[in-house]
Amino acid sequence: MTIEAKVTAGAFSGGAGATRYLPVADHGLIGDLRSAALVGTNGTVDWYCCPRFDAPSVFASILDADRGGSFELAADVPARTKQFYFPDTNVLITRFFAEDGVGEIQDFMPIADDSREADRHRLIRRVVCVRGSLPFRARVAPRFEYGAQPHTVHAQHGPAVFESPSLSLALTSSVPIEVAGPDVRSLFKLHEGESAVFALDRVGGDVAPRFCPLSEAEQQFNATVGYWRRWLSQSRYRGRWREMVHRSALTLKLLTYAPTGAIIAAPTTSLPEQIGGERNWDYRYVWIRDAAFCVYAMLRLGFTDEAEAFMGFLSEHVHLQAPEAARPTGPLQIMYGIDGRHELPERELSHLEGYLGSAPVRVGNNAVNQLQLDIYGALVDSLYLYDKWGQPISSAHWDDISELVDWVCAHWDQPDEGIWETRGGRKNFLYSRLMCWVAIERAMRLAQHRGLPADTVRWGQARDAIYRRIMRHGWSAERHAFVQYEDGHVLDASVLMMPLAKFISPTDPKWLATLDALGEDLVSDSLVYRYDPQASPDGLRGEDGTFSICSFWYVEALTRAGRLDEARLAFEKMLTYANHLGLYAEEIGHTGEQRGNFPQAFTHLALISAAFNLDRTLG
Repeated sequence: MTIEAKVTAGAFSGGAGATRYLPVADHGLIGDLRSAALVGTNGTVDWYCCPRFDAPSVFASILDADRGGSFELAADVPARTKQFYFPDTNVLITRFFAEDGVGEIQDFMPIADDSREADRHRLIRRVVCVRGSLPFRARVAPRFEYGAQPHTVHAQHGPAVFESPSLSLALTSSVPIEVAGPDVRSLFKLHEGESAVFALDRVGGDVAPRFCPLSEAEQQFNATVGYWRRWLSQSRYRGRWREMVHRSALTLKLLTYAPTGAIIAAPTTSLPEQIGGERNWDYRYVWIRDAAFCVYAMLRLGFTDEAEAFMGFLSEHVHLQAPEAARPTGPLQIMYGIDGRHELPERELSHLEGYLGSAPVRVGNNAVNQLQLDIYGALVDSLYLYDKWGQPISSAHWDDISELVDWVCAHWDQPDEGIWETRGGRKNFLYSRLMCWVAIERAMRLAQHRGLPADTVRWGQARDAIYRRIMRHGWSAERHAFVQYEDGHVLDASVLMMPLAKFISPTDPKWLATLDALGEDLVSDSLVYRYDPQASPDGLRGEDGTFSICSFWYVEALTRAGRLDEARLAFEKMLTYANHLGLYAEEIGHTGEQRGNFPQAFTHLALISAAFNLDRTLG
C-alpha cells in the first residue's frame, strides 16, 4: 500500500526565539565536491542544496526554522553532544553522551574518486551505539525550492520518495520509517555495537532509487575516508599549526566543484554579517579574486591538481570579450556561476525570515555587474605562480594574459567599487590600483622568465605610472599612512596587501607607519576591521564585524616586518576564534561569534598563507 501526503511551504513549526537557531559556529561541513551540507552539533542537517552548491535548498532551517526544512537525527533522551572530524577527512562525527549510553552519527557524502560525473548525489547518516544503549529519533522534512515548492511523499516496501516538480529524493533506512504528513519519521533503539543507516539520494532520470544496507554504508564510509586521506597526503606542509592548516585545506577542497574546477566563496547564502541587518549575500559562486587566492594557497601546500582544475574552468567557461564588445566592467566579470554562467540575478526570498530574523534572504548576487579592477592582479598573480610551481602556462593562456594586461594598462585609473564591493558609489581605491600594478608586474616577470612576447615598454610605463600614483595620492601626510582611496584620510585593511604583493618593502618607513596606524585604529585583540563605515559610507545600513581575512593579512604583514612576537601572538589569538572544528565564517562579531557565510574560503586561504610564512620565518 502506498502512503502519500502533500505539503506546501510552512507546514511545520518550531519553538520561539533564539532557541530555534543554533549559533552559526555550532556546525560542521560535509560535501562531495558538488554540493555541501551543514550539520549542527544537535545532529540536524539544516542546510543542504541539491544537486549542486547553487541549487535551491532542500534543507534550509538555518534560514527559517519553520519553513526551511531539515533532517533531524539525535538521541531521544537528554544528552550532551560533541563534534569532530574523523582524522584527516571531511567525515563528520557528532557524539551523544547520555545516562545509559554513548552514540554517534557519522555524516558524509560519498566520494571514491576524482570523477567529474555530476548526476548522482548521496547523503549518508550512519548511527552507531558505542556504549550501553540509546534510543534515537529521526525526522526528515525536506522543503524544496527554498521552502516554496510543494511536494508529495510516498513509501511502499522500501524507500520513501519525496517528489517535487523540480527534484525527487529517496530516503532508504535500515530501521523502520513512517510517513507523517509531509515528513518521514523514525524511532529506534540501538544497543552497544549496533548501527543504523539513513541514506538520502537524488533520483529521477537515469538515477533510480537504491537501498543502502549496513554493509554498503560501511564500504562507502571506508572509501570516502580513503579518498580524503589520499588527497591530504599530497600536502608538503610540515610546520607548526599543521592541524589547522590541513583543516583549512580540506575545507577549501570541499568548496571546489569537481565537474568544472570552479571554486566557490562559501557554501551558504544570507547568513548575516549583523543580526537583524541587511548585509546578507549569496556566496555560492566563483569570485575570480577568491578563487585565484585559493589557487595560491593550494599551490603553497603542494596541491597542483586544484590549480590545474581551476585553469580548466577558466579555459572552458570564462571567455574574454573582445575589446569592442567588452562590458563596462571589463573583459572579465568579478564572478561567475559554477558552470561559468554570466547572469546571477539577485532576488529576495520574502517567505523566509532569515537566520534569527535577519531578512532579507537573497539568492543571486548583483555585485556581478560591478567593476572591481583588483581581480586582474589576483588572477595574473595566480597564473604566474601556477607557471612557477605547477605547470608552464600554455601559449593560449599567455595570449589571454597579454590581452588582460593590455586592458589594465588602458583602464587602471578608473574609479571602481573595490574589493569590498561597496554599494555607495565608485572611488579611486588604493587596493584596486595596487592589484593593477600586480597584474602588470607579474606578467612582465613571466614574459621575461619564459621569453614570451610582450609589449614591455607600454606595460612598464603603466606599471611605473601606477606606482607613482599610489605613492603620491595614496599616502596621507595627515594620517601618516597609506589610505583607502586617493587623496583621502580613511584607513583600510586592504592596504595590508602592499608588502604581501611585493609593492613596498615590509620595512619601508612609510609602510611601518601605516602598520602602526592600522594597529591603532582597526585592530582589536588581533581582530581587524576592514574600515570604518561611518568615515567611509558604503551604501549599506548597519555595522561591520571584523574581517578574518584581514586579521590573517595583519599576521603576515607583522611577520614580514620582523615583528615576530606580535605576529605569533596575533595568530594564536586568531586560532581561538575558530569554531570547535577549526572553521571560520567571513567575520567575527563583538563577542567572538561567527558572522556571515560559513565557512568562507577567503578566511581559510589567508590562514594557510599566514601560517606558512610565519612558520618559515620562525625557522
